Amino acid sequence: MPDELLDRLRRFHEHTFPGVQEQFQHLVREGQHPTILFIGCSDSRLVPYLLTGTGPGELFIVRNVGAFVPPCDCNGRAGNQLAGFHGTAAAIEYAVLNLAVAHIVVCGHSHCGGVRALYEGVTADAPNLNAWLDLGREATLPAAVSAAGEVRPDILRRTEQRAVVLQLERLMGYPMVRSRVDAGRLALHGWHYVIEDGEVHVFDMHSGAFVPASSASHSGTGPWLDPGAGISPMDAW
Repeated sequence: MPDELLDRLRRFHEHTFPGVQEQFQHLVREGQHPTILFIGCSDSRLVPYLLTGTGPGELFIVRNVGAFVPPCDCNGRAGNQLAGFHGTAAAIEYAVLNLAVAHIVVCGHSHCGGVRALYEGVTADAPNLNAWLDLGREATLPAAVSAAGEVRPDILRRTEQRAVVLQLERLMGYPMVRSRVDAGRLALHGWHYVIEDGEVHVFDMHSGAFVPASSASHSGTGPWLDPGAGISPMDAW
């Protein structure tokens, strides 16, 4: 049986790497200095480098099911039922404290299987996935299932976007994130990538809506409408 993965590795080493070798050697000598933490869904159709037009050394990337952010636990445990080791929380801390990123992007997308599973559930032999999905349940909506027993497409799309806003709010629960946002040193961006259109819709906290990037005046703002009053975008969704 042909080893396709081995063939891909050899093609990279023999044909791709020589063209970028100098760039990678520079990144090794000087270290990495990405300015963007990209928190995206693990879906194979979401390709951060294509969306952002970036290359090696420019993005610090975290991928997980649904692009979810666990609540910060200042006692060293990320989340409630997700206590213990947690890669996403650790990556947020590293990106903000060690890399001093200037932007954090939370990027969901259309036709998200993780969001759909919030309504349809998962099999009993996936207990970790089921627990992980708890991080998105607050974004769900009533009357989501049609008479045919399927999740309504409009509800699914809205839930995908609500889930992005929910993660932006969770990020503000991380002390190092909040202090830098309040000081104007860090910006949070909520994105929803519509795969079939090839367009990212960016969250505008002032209107409480996702706006196509082609007609937006900024790359996304968030997450608070009025920090002093404790009002968040989720209140309007």
